[in-house]
Amino acid sequence: MSENKPLTKLSTLGEFGLIRHLTQDIKLKNSSSVKGVGDDAAVLDYKDKKVLISTDMLIEGVHFDLAYAPLKHLGYKAVATNVSDICAMNGTAKQITVSIAISNRFSLEAMEELYEGIYLACEQYGVDLVGGDTTSSKTGMCISITVIGEANEDEITYRNTAKENNLICVSGDLGAAYMGLQLLEREKVVFQENPNAQPDFAGYEYILERQLKPEARVDIVRLLKEKGIRPTAMMDVSDGLSSEVLHICHDSGLGCKIYEEKIPIDYQTYKMAEELNMNATVCALSGGEDYELLFTAPLEDFEKLSAMEGISVIGHTCAQSEGYNLITKDGNSFELKAQGWVNFNPDNQQ
Repeated sequence: MSENKPLTKLSTLGEFGLIRHLTQDIKLKNSSSVKGVGDDAAVLDYKDKKVLISTDMLIEGVHFDLAYAPLKHLGYKAVATNVSDICAMNGTAKQITVSIAISNRFSLEAMEELYEGIYLACEQYGVDLVGGDTTSSKTGMCISITVIGEANEDEITYRNTAKENNLICVSGDLGAAYMGLQLLEREKVVFQENPNAQPDFAGYEYILERQLKPEARVDIVRLLKEKGIRPTAMMDVSDGLSSEVLHICHDSGLGCKIYEEKIPIDYQTYKMAEELNMNATVCALSGGEDYELLFTAPLEDFEKLSAMEGISVIGHTCAQSEGYNLITKDGNSFELKAQGWVNFNPDNQQ
């Protein structure tokens, strides 16, 4: 946005004028999108596929802070995190609806910037924006996105279908998004104390991107299918690795052994943790917002999975009676506990 150009009040357009302005150039990409924005309801046609639906809400001051989250990045992240839920079901996202509540402190140009990020993510993941709602808010911004996807019935992967002696695997690396958040929060405090201070992000670009612009791992879903590997259970890592491992184990009636030395952690995550006197493994286990895919797979796929770039085998399932165990680098065993994000916890309010 130009700093010299006067900003346009949303009241000059009204609700329907705003919707028309933001959605007038939409071109539908998917054959299942029969009718999108512009009528009382979207029309979708999925023929012989199963339909997957998920929804997520982001609240200003709880899930994001506009002091350091650019609106374009926020729009992109809102879509990517929803697409990730469809990936976690081993499906393919096809459509989204976007509902936004905004206060009168936001201008038309601000909304254009937010939607620029939304459309960029739609292009990246091949999804159509087919509807939604806009309304006013007295407390800031709220973004609610519903994502619709498809999958063959025999390919849908649930959380409660892991088997005993399955491999436990994860894509990418963990803890980076959380460390990016810690860096942003640190620099925000510095700025509040000295508004003339410039943020110091040098050498930490990766962890910042992981926090501000995460990616849904559609590539991992495709790769597993190409290699003929069928996950037995799967979910995305939004609340922290330990929390998600325990979800799969509890729902499947199993125990687990996770090996600390096998947990993938990026160099910048280690470096930031050291700078903040934090334990990188704890950040990887409990940080959340990585949006990597955690899945279980048959033992016979070990060689295939070990040879695949971007996938780490971090442990295995076992009988529930053996408990939930984290095996440290020095061979000690501790009970794996979920200490990640918990909704309605006052400590989580930004």
